[in-house]
Amino acid sequence: QVQLVESGGGLVQPGGSLRLSCAASGGIFSINHMGWYRQAPGKQRELVATVASGGSTNYADSVKGRFTISRDNAKNTVYLQMNSLKPEDTAVYYCYVNVRVRLGGFWVDYWGQGTQVTVSS
Repeated sequence: QVQLVESGGGLVQPGGSLRLSCAASGGIFSINHMGWYRQAPGKQRELVATVASGGSTNYADSVKGRFTISRDNAKNTVYLQMNSLKPEDTAVYYCYVNVRVRLGGFWVDYWGQGTQVTVSS
C-alpha cells in the first residue's frame, strides 16, 4: 500500500520561510507527477504547484516567484520551498503523487495526511 509522509509545517512570521517534504513509499513501480495542494479554513482545496516526471513545473499565480517545487526521484520525495510567506498562505498543505504499482497498471493519485502552515506575527 502506497503511503505518503509529510513534514516541515509549522508557525512562521510573515516574510519567513518553510520547507515541506513528502516521502512516498510502499510498492511503487513508478511515479508520474507530484505536487502540493492547500486548503484554508472555509475555502476549497487549491493547487499550489506540480512537478512532472521530467522536471517541468507549474505554479499557482499566487505563489509564483516565492515557492519552489522540486523532487528527488531516488527518494520518491517531493519538496516545497516556501519563501516570503504571507498570512494568506496559511492553510493545510497536502502533497500528492501519481503512481502505478506495476508495469502496465493504472496511474492512481495518493494523498498525504496534510501539514499545517500558519503565517502570523
